[in-house]
Amino acid sequence: MNFDYSEEQTLIKDSVAKYLQNNYDFDTRKKIAASELGYSNEHWQQFAELGWLAIPFAEHLGGFGGNAIDDAIVMEELGKGLALEPYLACVIMFGGLLANGPDASRHEQDIAAIIDGSLQGAVAFTETQSRYELADVKTTASLSNGQYILNGEKVVVANGQAADKLIISARTAGEQSDTTGITLFYVDANAAGVSKTDYPMMDGHRVANITLTDVAVDSENIVGEVHHGYDNLARAIDRAIIATAAEALGIMEKLLHTTVAYTQTRKQFGVAIGSFQALQHRMVDMFINVEQTRSLLLRSACSNVAAHQASDPNTCEELLKQSKQDTLALKVMVAQVGKLVGDEALQMHGGIGMTDELDVGHYVKRLLRINTMFGDEDYSMQAFAKGSLG
Repeated sequence: MNFDYSEEQTLIKDSVAKYLQNNYDFDTRKKIAASELGYSNEHWQQFAELGWLAIPFAEHLGGFGGNAIDDAIVMEELGKGLALEPYLACVIMFGGLLANGPDASRHEQDIAAIIDGSLQGAVAFTETQSRYELADVKTTASLSNGQYILNGEKVVVANGQAADKLIISARTAGEQSDTTGITLFYVDANAAGVSKTDYPMMDGHRVANITLTDVAVDSENIVGEVHHGYDNLARAIDRAIIATAAEALGIMEKLLHTTVAYTQTRKQFGVAIGSFQALQHRMVDMFINVEQTRSLLLRSACSNVAAHQASDPNTCEELLKQSKQDTLALKVMVAQVGKLVGDEALQMHGGIGMTDELDVGHYVKRLLRINTMFGDEDYSMQAFAKGSLG
């Protein structure tokens, strides 16, 4: 099987890598992280002009018709650059839910606005008690005079601080943890009753807690079908997991190369520490684990693409199940390898690796944050075991 990227994919990869290398150094990132917005609107507009924001969307929606593999190509390079711009939150998750649902045609104008960089969006699905369970939803949406009235709170909403529009999961039927009875609502972030509290995470990305108090939403502002939002959200999360794994892979590659370069210049006992066999073995272990992660990432991305391209319902169901298992396995591997590579990079850099002045610690912080997104190692391992038994 040929795992080489196509000519177009190679051009995208090189475009992202070159732009970040020339315009997004570590000092620039630190200034962006300290800003109130949490990302650079100037860089975001450049992303739009270069066509990156159009990649995941179908051609009839003005995009390039990309898939999970194309997501991974972009996210891997963004990981190497430690970029703060909300490509995952706004384009892959928010835009993906709008574009991949049965009512995508109703959102063509907003999808076009995402592509040209003028619309920011976020998906609000996490609640205080829910941990990693998508179905654990206490936010309510009650029907009154033709409108749904939303009440509840969503926490740690990625890009929530900058979002113009929100997709919010709320319960319209069933018990608190039922997978049925969850509906996705399309809400103006500045609507009456919507309030935000934003704050930075340890990796420099900004998120927000969003409180909903009697927020009125018209019935036509539902993404997908009433009571059946869970499956759409779960599929969007699976694709987001592959994207964050690609970002983690880019970070791990960067840490590996940085560590190897450092050991070739740092001297102890009059020689470069990279000449010590014990450290060479440890760096080889880092390399092997990074390449194993790359292999599983490619398998997961290809599995996701195959599942969504299948036309036969029975085949599609089987492929979706396999894709889910591949994604969970990838999540576990990223957590394990990320810790290994991060720990080794910090240790081999010594005390300087722990300082804020060096980028190594910031890459490690992002790896730790990625491990907690959409389910940590323990949760993903348990979910994988349940899927294997079921």
